[in-house]
Amino acid sequence: MTTLSTAPATAQGAALPEEFVIRGGHVLTMDAELGDLPGADVHVRDGAIVAVGNDLAAPGARTIDGRGMIVMPGFVDTHWHLWNSALRAWVRGDDPDHGYFPVTLRLGPLFTPEDSYRSVRLGLAEGLLSGITTVHNWSHNTRSPEHADAELRAMREMGVRGRFAYGWGQDLPLDRTMDLQDLARVQREAMPADGLLTLGAAVRTPISNPRGAVPIEVVSEECAAIRGLGLPITMHARPGIVSVLDRHGLLGPDLQLVHPQGLSLEECQRLAAQRTTMTCSPVIEMLYAQATRGEIQFQELQEAGVLQSLSVDSSAASANADFFGCMRALLWSHKQRFGSRVPLTARRLLELATLDGARDLGIADRVGSLVPGKRADILLVRADDLNMGPVIDPAFALVYSAQPRNVDTVIVDGRVLVRQGELTQVDAGQVVRDAMASVRDLACRAEAPGADRP
Repeated sequence: MTTLSTAPATAQGAALPEEFVIRGGHVLTMDAELGDLPGADVHVRDGAIVAVGNDLAAPGARTIDGRGMIVMPGFVDTHWHLWNSALRAWVRGDDPDHGYFPVTLRLGPLFTPEDSYRSVRLGLAEGLLSGITTVHNWSHNTRSPEHADAELRAMREMGVRGRFAYGWGQDLPLDRTMDLQDLARVQREAMPADGLLTLGAAVRTPISNPRGAVPIEVVSEECAAIRGLGLPITMHARPGIVSVLDRHGLLGPDLQLVHPQGLSLEECQRLAAQRTTMTCSPVIEMLYAQATRGEIQFQELQEAGVLQSLSVDSSAASANADFFGCMRALLWSHKQRFGSRVPLTARRLLELATLDGARDLGIADRVGSLVPGKRADILLVRADDLNMGPVIDPAFALVYSAQPRNVDTVIVDGRVLVRQGELTQVDAGQVVRDAMASVRDLACRAEAPGADRP
C-alpha cells in the first residue's frame, strides 16, 4: 500500500493538492442518494472528488488508509469571531470585569493588524484539529484596511475554506457606518482567485446589547451599500430584532442572523418567508438561556422551515473550538426542552454541521457532502479509539462520543492539512507562541486592570 506523502508547499504555505484514494473507511457521504458506504473508497484528483464507491480503480494514485475510520465531509462553521481567539487567556465566563464583553470591548481597540493575524491563526489551527474545514470569519474588530488584510492573510496561509465577513472596530461610534469604501476595496482587490475564500459583511444590530444599539438609519445605510456590492450580510440577533428588520424591509435570503433565541412564532414564520437563515452557537447560547435571551429555539425554526446551521461563536467565550461539542450542546438543549417527545437525531445534527452549513454560506454546490464533482473537503475520524469503539452506528458515535483528539486527517480542497492528528503545514507551537506574544504586548499596552497577567 502506498501511503500519502507530505505534499510540497505553495508560496502561501498551504500544501499542493495530490491525487489520492481514501480506502476502506466507513463513508458518510451526507448525500441522500449515495447514503452511507461501509468499507468504501473516495478518489480525489486536483482538489475534487472523482468517485465514491467500493474498490475504486485509480492507477498511480497515492493511498490514505481509511480502515477503522469514519470518512465524512469536513465541518462547516458559520459564525466565528476568530480575531479574539487569543483573548481566552483573559476571558472568565460571566465575570462582570473579565467576561467576554468587558474584555473584548476593552482590548479590541488595542489590537494591531499583527495581533489580529496571530489570533486568527490560533483559532484556525485549533479548528482544523477539530475537523472544521470551512469557517465564517465574523470579523467584528476590522479596525483598518490593514486589519482586514491581516485576517485574510491568516486564512489564506492556513489553507481553510471560508467567508470573511468584514465588520467594524469595537470602538466605532454607534452613529457612524462601517468602512464601506474599504469593503469595496477588499472585494475589488484583496480576494484570492482560487475560490477558497469569499467575502461578506457583518453589520451591527439596532437592538440594545452590550455594545449599544445602532440607529436603524445607519443599519439601513450599511445594508443598502453592502447589497449594492452584491455581498451577503450577517447580524447578531437579539429579542425583537426580526420584527424591527422586517418593518424596515431588511430581511432577505442574503441575510444570516446569529443566535436563535427570543423569537415569536410570527417572527420564525417571517424568517422562513423571507428565506433569512439562522446560525446556532449552542455552547454559548446555553449560557445565555438563563439570562436575557431565552431558550435555543432550534425546533421552532425547524418547524417553520428556516435554514439553520452550527457555529463556534468565539473560542475565547466558549474556551475551545470543539465542533463535536457544538453538536452535543444543541442535542442536550433540545433534550432538556422536549425529552424524547421530539427527537433530534444524530444524523440531523451531522447534517447541520456539514451540508446545512454549506447551504447557509451559499457553497453547497462545492462542499458539504462527498459527491463526485464537489471539492474534496474531507474529515477522517478514528473509530477504534478507546472513547469511540466499538462503533456500530457511526453517526451516533460522532455526536455522542467523538472529541477533537479522534480526528486523524483533515483535507481542504484536496490538500492534507492534518495527518495523524498533527498539523502538516503549520508549526502548532509557533502559533501558540505568537499568540502569547500578542497577549503579552496587549497587557503592556492596556495595563489590563484586574486581568490575569500571562
